Amino acid sequence: MSQKLQRTSFIALTLLALLTFPAVSQNKVDLSNSINSGRLKTANDTAWHKVEFGANLNQGSFSSNWTGGGVNSIALGLFLNALNEKKVGKNSWRNDFQGQYGVVRNKGQQSRKNVDRIFFDTKYNRELTSKWSLFANVNFLSQFGNGYEYSDTSDVKKKVSGILAPAYLTEAIGIEYRPVPYFFVDLAPGALRQTIVVDKELYVNTPDQKNYGVPIGKRVRTEAALIQLVANFDKDIAKDVNLKFRYLMFSSFKHPLNIDNRLDAQLTAKINKYVNVNLGAIMVYDEDQSNKIQFAQALSIGFLFAF
Repeated sequence: MSQKLQRTSFIALTLLALLTFPAVSQNKVDLSNSINSGRLKTANDTAWHKVEFGANLNQGSFSSNWTGGGVNSIALGLFLNALNEKKVGKNSWRNDFQGQYGVVRNKGQQSRKNVDRIFFDTKYNRELTSKWSLFANVNFLSQFGNGYEYSDTSDVKKKVSGILAPAYLTEAIGIEYRPVPYFFVDLAPGALRQTIVVDKELYVNTPDQKNYGVPIGKRVRTEAALIQLVANFDKDIAKDVNLKFRYLMFSSFKHPLNIDNRLDAQLTAKINKYVNVNLGAIMVYDEDQSNKIQFAQALSIGFLFAF
């Protein structure tokens, strides 16, 4: 158990240090950043929103005598991000939706999903000082479609996930620290999290039949947090280059040493008004899913429309 504690604590502290460093190292707000200038048009009352819609298409083909080897393939991905913030006096409301879905088709194989995510967070804040506030929020995380594990030698597949299988619904009340407009840390002791798996037969295909932590035969598992920490960063770090990431740490009362960690990061660079390059990465450590760190990464170029 001590090795497990050291491993999870190291991951959590390392990620938190990386996340907080950019924020605490900059005391001045960069008004040339559209994110900041949009929020600071008035001193006390602000309404600000951003909506992004995009499509990424990747394709590769080889002639029959191509000696370097290769497989003809095509991949299509869609995403929709919507962020809205409104502040009136000491009260503010923030809604954040992120949706992604993509498929890839290799010659001789069925279409396979390569990205799938539904994220929604809604939060109310009551300002205490210029940097500290109380908050209450609800967060939802799941996916649009079924996920499968494929055989290495054929298209034989087994279902390992689906919509609401799993899904995570979290309710939290706590205190927020926001030193600059583009970065905040939420600390919530006693947060509640429901893990949902609506498919009661899914456990057969999950690693070690853990069923994402939901008891076999049940559809919902509720956990109370000893502590939940969320760190969120969203800033134009250079002209036409945006970096956003969200780090989550969850330690339950029942198993305080089994700390769940999740980091979602995305770097977006605009080539011109409608074309962009995206580099995204997700890192997860959750023993209810796997005893090892999970990592996913994707690089794509495509169309982006923002308003």
